[in-house]
Amino acid sequence: MPLLEETTLPQEHPPTLPVVIIGNGPSGICLSYLLSGYKPYIDTGTVHPNPILYRKLQETKHLPITEQDLEYLSEGLEGRSGNPVAVLFDTLLHPNADFGYEFPPVLQWRRDKLQHIPHVVLGRATPGGAWHAMEGSMLTISLGIWMELPGVNYRDLTNGKRRGATNDRATPEEISSYYRNYVKLMGLQKNFIDNTYVTSVLKLCRGHKGEGLENGHAEQGDGGVGDGRDGGFEGNGGECEESGGGGSLWEVRGYQRVQNDTHVPFCLFAENVVLATGASDSPARLGVEGEELPFVFHSISDLGLAVSQRKLDPNSDPVLVVGAGLSAADAVLCACNNNIPVLHVFRKNIDNPDLIFKQLPKTLYPEYHKVYHMMCSQTHATSMAASSAANGPQAVSVASSVCAKMCSKPKHAKTNMAANGSPSLFPDYTSFPEHCVVSFQSDMKCVLQGNNSLKAFKISMALVLIGTNPNLFFLKGQGQYLGLDPAKPISCKQNPIDIHPYTFECNKEPGLFAMGPLVGDNFVRFLKGGALGIASCLMKRFKKKGKLIKNGGNNFI
Repeated sequence: MPLLEETTLPQEHPPTLPVVIIGNGPSGICLSYLLSGYKPYIDTGTVHPNPILYRKLQETKHLPITEQDLEYLSEGLEGRSGNPVAVLFDTLLHPNADFGYEFPPVLQWRRDKLQHIPHVVLGRATPGGAWHAMEGSMLTISLGIWMELPGVNYRDLTNGKRRGATNDRATPEEISSYYRNYVKLMGLQKNFIDNTYVTSVLKLCRGHKGEGLENGHAEQGDGGVGDGRDGGFEGNGGECEESGGGGSLWEVRGYQRVQNDTHVPFCLFAENVVLATGASDSPARLGVEGEELPFVFHSISDLGLAVSQRKLDPNSDPVLVVGAGLSAADAVLCACNNNIPVLHVFRKNIDNPDLIFKQLPKTLYPEYHKVYHMMCSQTHATSMAASSAANGPQAVSVASSVCAKMCSKPKHAKTNMAANGSPSLFPDYTSFPEHCVVSFQSDMKCVLQGNNSLKAFKISMALVLIGTNPNLFFLKGQGQYLGLDPAKPISCKQNPIDIHPYTFECNKEPGLFAMGPLVGDNFVRFLKGGALGIASCLMKRFKKKGKLIKNGGNNFI
């Protein structure tokens, strides 16, 4: 789908789009599906295992879920998301999944092209978002069926591939292929514009002649915005039936990367903007001295690249892995599988109940429990004790450990597991619980602090894998004012965007919606609830205003 270039703006203003979705990962794909006229109805041939919810569903079974009272349906449901609509949609698609059951969905999908809301989905690559950039050989945390989107069974697109009766996890390569094919199968391609980079999203005020931009840009009258239709809204955005636009339009600017890496700028106007950008744009940083040195990386893909280029081998200095999450565990596994020494640093105690490993069943995630077992049993303190027992007492001072020209690799206590089914340990691995990085030095050394002492080690590379943060640079103040705590940056875990719980509209910005990791739903299984809430809200608003499009297309763009 072609975009209108900025250079054409003085002669021809682009029409006002009802919805622009920024981000073409599973969040944006699912929302596009619902906005394209696909409606979820209760399958009368199924019975939901929750009797209270089942009774509620029977009361209005002739209506699609998008036209029902989501707050009423969500009341009393519990699940692993803090957003009630996410829990509702999940239990309709995967009833009792948290109890280990694989019941069929209680929904059936029907398409009504008369209920189409024109929209575009802007993404930096092909549909699938960050899944295209993930390591292809690893396995997802979620089961493959939990990664699927409405209307297309995941196994149907992966040839029914299963890895075992108790393990149906998928590789990122399989998931990214599924999302790409999903868009084609559902006929959504016309809504997607690939290779686009949004650089600015500004709120334009309108409704009064001569009223300019909120953000202090040069004024322009109503004649320069939109397509001449009355885009004003009523109400305060508190309910779906009321308007969320607040008498405003959104100006979305950016560029599209075309052949020969040429950048073509574009500008769109929208009544509503949906933030579906995910949270993998900006890796979290330690903020310590030397973090910008060339041997310090923030992506596990850099480790894979170094291994494939044979820059690392069993004789290399250790790889330092910082973090206690699953990305850090993946890096440990990658290094161990290639017989590369590992130093693993993390701040938490190994018994901390918040460690993700304690929340994963051993039968489904044996590789992560292998890492956790090493984290517990192959600590630096344990290896030092083993070394002292073998070689006699050794005096180690803070000064000598920090100032030594080159610290030797830590000695590892080689451990052979009993033949009882327990995972075998990688001997050249050492964990440093309750430690933090003080600095990285230009001579390839890292300084660690823990137990009131400093330690320095020579390393081959460092991987800082302590999470990622969303990058909302295209919003005013990087969108910080949208968070639950406006004084802090947006963070998926610590400070998500503050939204209405049933519409996913930003409480501080009518007409702006957010979904997925930006509102705390980090799993595909739950981010689909954001699509349901937003689609339901917009359908009700546009239906009331008589703005649903009957031709089912976006040909005016």
